[in-house]
Amino acid sequence: MESVQKTIVRVSQELSCSPTSLRVAEHLDQCDELRHLRQEFLIPKISDLPPSDLSLVDGSEDCVYFAGNSLGLQPKNAKKYIDEELEKWAKTGVHGHMKGSRPWVWAEDNLEEPMAKIVGAKPEEVALMNGLTVNLHLLMLSFYKPTPKRYKILLEDKAFPSDHYAIESQIRLRGLDVADSMLTIEPRQGEDTIRTEDILSLIEREGDSIALVMLSSVQYYTGQLFNMEAITRAGHAKGCFVGFDCAHTVGNAEMQLHDWNVDFACWCSYKYVNSGAGGLAGAYIHEKHAHSIKPALMGWWGHNLKTRFLMNNEMDLRPGVNGFRLSNQPFLLVCSLQASLEIFNRTSMKDLRRKSVLLTGYLEYLIRHYYTKDPSDPDKPSIHIITPSDPEQRGCQLSLSFSLPIRAVFQELEKRGIACDMREPNVLRVAPVPLYNSFTDVHRFITALGSALSACGAKH
Repeated sequence: MESVQKTIVRVSQELSCSPTSLRVAEHLDQCDELRHLRQEFLIPKISDLPPSDLSLVDGSEDCVYFAGNSLGLQPKNAKKYIDEELEKWAKTGVHGHMKGSRPWVWAEDNLEEPMAKIVGAKPEEVALMNGLTVNLHLLMLSFYKPTPKRYKILLEDKAFPSDHYAIESQIRLRGLDVADSMLTIEPRQGEDTIRTEDILSLIEREGDSIALVMLSSVQYYTGQLFNMEAITRAGHAKGCFVGFDCAHTVGNAEMQLHDWNVDFACWCSYKYVNSGAGGLAGAYIHEKHAHSIKPALMGWWGHNLKTRFLMNNEMDLRPGVNGFRLSNQPFLLVCSLQASLEIFNRTSMKDLRRKSVLLTGYLEYLIRHYYTKDPSDPDKPSIHIITPSDPEQRGCQLSLSFSLPIRAVFQELEKRGIACDMREPNVLRVAPVPLYNSFTDVHRFITALGSALSACGAKH
């Protein structure tokens, strides 16, 4: 496949313009076979996003929304489906459990197949339930089986706080010492991301004492996409269970959880899967564990649906991940998730990924063109991209650090109608999402960034 830089240069030559020209972005949008999907989402107007400065921008314009790695946009059908269920509830009351287009008793079951396609699993390996951290706890209760010799959990240094807390509490729950049982891996001195070879080497070296390899599949702060297949293979070779928090990967990068033989995974659905804040989360357990791994905590919804309502208090446990369900799902959360998954069903992760590589690569190209550090001009604002440049090691997010104070840059961008995400201590996370972002959005972001940096430079 032609590299992103070659594509940009080729297009600019065909158009007889500079590679940084807006015409390049507009041409790429015209050639984008997925551009129609943007119409399925509600994009906030600049005037609705405080603290926009309407003296700097046209408030009636759509904002540049590059915050899908934190919260995805609302699908247009979400409100329609929620209103339908509220109306059904109002008119039929308890009968809504069994009636209508999405009966509440099994409504989420209808979404397992499209979700399974997104994560590369079989439908029976996927359950939609709870929140991400609840699912992580439920899965670790069954997969973390420490022994006197094999008791450690491997995670990345500076994992997302909820993952760190969950792992720490699981260790304490077993009466073990956190300092001795929590094994972390960090980047080499002077580097921003963790080398795959270092992860594999650590597993090879310490694997006999590792009970569970539990990593993010995309590291939230750096945006690094880990090689899940290689890590899983290495963990299994040393007798470890391997699980992943896929919160920043689902709907963002291609996964093949089943084919890669991943033991278990969990994810939220409100980032790239656009189900709304606190949306229904997902969990996966490979079919090979369907009858050997049992839930440590059981609830009514883990019972076989055909016999669930016999009410005899004799558990007829569903095999695999579905046996881990505890209780019925909030039906309004099912609605918004359905609205988003229907959009995903109109394309494929392969096609989304193809666009994403070009879209994020275009952003990277423009940032490097304008803001690479220049030793001959130390006063020029510069940007350092800490996310790997290799598309195979990242999703759509670029994590940026600046030569100017990060909070000032973030605030100036907000004034100009840019929605992105600042993370302490010094990173701006920018995520052009292929489902709804355009190449013109990227160009608008770069223009606003130049203005924001100039304003910050004048102040500092």
